Amino acid sequence: MLRALRSIFIIPLILGVTLTACAPSQTSPATSSSEEATVQASFSPPEETAILKVMTHDSFAISESVLKDFEEQYKIKVQFLKSGDTGTAVNKAVLSKDVPLADVFYGVDNTFLSRALNEGIFESYASPLLADIPDEYKLDPENRALPVDIGDVCLNYDKSYFEDRALVPPADLEDLLKTEYKGMLVVENPATSSPGLAFLLATIAHFGQEGYLEYWQGLADNDLLVVNDWETAYRVEFSRSGGERPIVVSYGSSPTFEVIYAEDPMAEPPTEAIISDGACFRQIEFVGILAGSQNQEMAKTWIDFMLSPRFQEDMPLQMFVFPVNLNAKLDQAFTQYLAVPEKPAMLDPEEITANREIWIDAWTETVLR
Repeated sequence: MLRALRSIFIIPLILGVTLTACAPSQTSPATSSSEEATVQASFSPPEETAILKVMTHDSFAISESVLKDFEEQYKIKVQFLKSGDTGTAVNKAVLSKDVPLADVFYGVDNTFLSRALNEGIFESYASPLLADIPDEYKLDPENRALPVDIGDVCLNYDKSYFEDRALVPPADLEDLLKTEYKGMLVVENPATSSPGLAFLLATIAHFGQEGYLEYWQGLADNDLLVVNDWETAYRVEFSRSGGERPIVVSYGSSPTFEVIYAEDPMAEPPTEAIISDGACFRQIEFVGILAGSQNQEMAKTWIDFMLSPRFQEDMPLQMFVFPVNLNAKLDQAFTQYLAVPEKPAMLDPEEITANREIWIDAWTETVLR
């Protein structure tokens, strides 16, 4: 689930994370002394460089300096196997579980987590770094899938569009049914898009299984536009990018990245996320050791590294996701403009697995046919 969309932005900040104005240091040690002791206790570097294979979704990225620190410290060469979007990557991991393609799999999220766990693709590993991660993100009590990052899929609107027309922007999901917002919303198809699926799940969590289709019928009647992916929605149809739709499904962090990547300096973001109760869906991504790996100690070392502040602080500008480790520090640019919903929508992974295709088919029948 979270994918080609990350070419520009993605996803907010952990609730309760200690925010600081210090930028993550690219030259700091790969781990703190306590973390180094933890990692080294479980893995002794070989005399010659060993190879660890890490399966990921296509949006995985890491700074060269951060990866180099890890490889040189532990004499491990990491090979990344990018395997499509989240759903595709999970399918590949499931189909190859008897002869795993890699040692570690990163990128399964809470919309596909139950399928991965039910298929038995992961080995259990209780990393010592889990002590620094809030329990609310630990969705697998057996520690087969360990949380790495989070983010919220939220509606975004173009501030200047509404200001220029002296219009009040929508405040919540219900507002989008009002006639004054007719023809303003563009969303991604949940059958083909990670944020599209997340937004569908937000409406299910908010309106219930009895009410979400009625809500979507109301959006369709209000001239909803559906496109296949985030790139088309945000970079083509969104008014901020020259399109005609001033409201788009994107991420709670999108306004922050508008500022960070602006060609000319900005005093404030040109867009804003709608973060009313239940309007955003919280995504959590996980990592796990693939069952059958012949390199389990190396795999544990890599997972410890992914959960450490060194890796966690690198993620925002690499994959535009945010850390779960409470000790990770963020640049002030992130903390200044981030919109963090107090009550994001959440659904149990088992419920999502049991109903995902049913919900998508019902949505398709209601909205597209």
